[in-house]
Amino acid sequence: MSGAATTLRAGARRAQAGTTESPWVRRLLIGLALAFIFLFLVLPLAAVATEALRKGWAAYWEALKEPDAWASIRLTLITAAITVPLNLVFGIAAAWAIAKYEFKGKAFLTTLIDLPFAVSPVVAGLIYMLVFGAQGWFGPWLAAHDIKIMFAVPGIVLATIFVTFPFIARELIPLMQAQGTEEEQAAIVLGASGWQTFWKVTLPNIKWGLLYGVILCNARAMGEFGAVSVVSGHIRGQTNTMPLHVEVLYNEYQSVAAFAVASLLAILALVTLVIKTVIEWRHEREMKALAELPPERPTASGDAAA
Repeated sequence: MSGAATTLRAGARRAQAGTTESPWVRRLLIGLALAFIFLFLVLPLAAVATEALRKGWAAYWEALKEPDAWASIRLTLITAAITVPLNLVFGIAAAWAIAKYEFKGKAFLTTLIDLPFAVSPVVAGLIYMLVFGAQGWFGPWLAAHDIKIMFAVPGIVLATIFVTFPFIARELIPLMQAQGTEEEQAAIVLGASGWQTFWKVTLPNIKWGLLYGVILCNARAMGEFGAVSVVSGHIRGQTNTMPLHVEVLYNEYQSVAAFAVASLLAILALVTLVIKTVIEWRHEREMKALAELPPERPTASGDAAA
């Protein structure tokens, strides 16, 4: 009996730990994960910071204050500021349509949303060149009306939108499907309009997933290279975003300046990661607080009616 009790206690401890593996296997897996993070995340970030500051803070700030660097920073922020709100509107609309309604072509729409995950960003840039380039389908008409899309900000924004539009929709679709339509239907039955239902019922239920999708979309918009490289034309001070400016500087053997701009991109990525972690922590805390709420007790009128 004592042996059986010992076995049961060991099984209970393993169940509480969330795994049936032995301790040395868990330690090995944790060690491998930490080694992987150090080798492929911490070490490269440390190398970027070291190279950026190799000639001191003065050279670092001088590289960031250089007009072309400032122009690339400004263009990156402008592109993200245009791309994220547009993807926000599209993501909410697409997720709402797919999760709340049944219609013909629903599977096809879902496939289109996933298309940028399957298509190389370079191919996406070439597609825009084929459509809006000087020799493209609409190129002669655009040139006749003095409208510049390729090798200008509109082309960069279009390419960035293409590679980033799945992020918000893909975060919201499974969340809205899991929530179902009961709360929206109840609100409509009680007399709420469509907008009231969205603002008072749907949006509060999806706020954490929406913020998470916006963060991912913004991070990808600021760091996109392939599609933007094709449509930008690499015009210094005009159409180079931060990733493109880093490439130009590195190819010109200006390593300190290149790593200085790259370090700024890394800082933006780390800030994004911190915000993402805070949002996940807030969401888990809110869900835990809701789970710990006591069940609703019947009111006095309910007791009397019973």
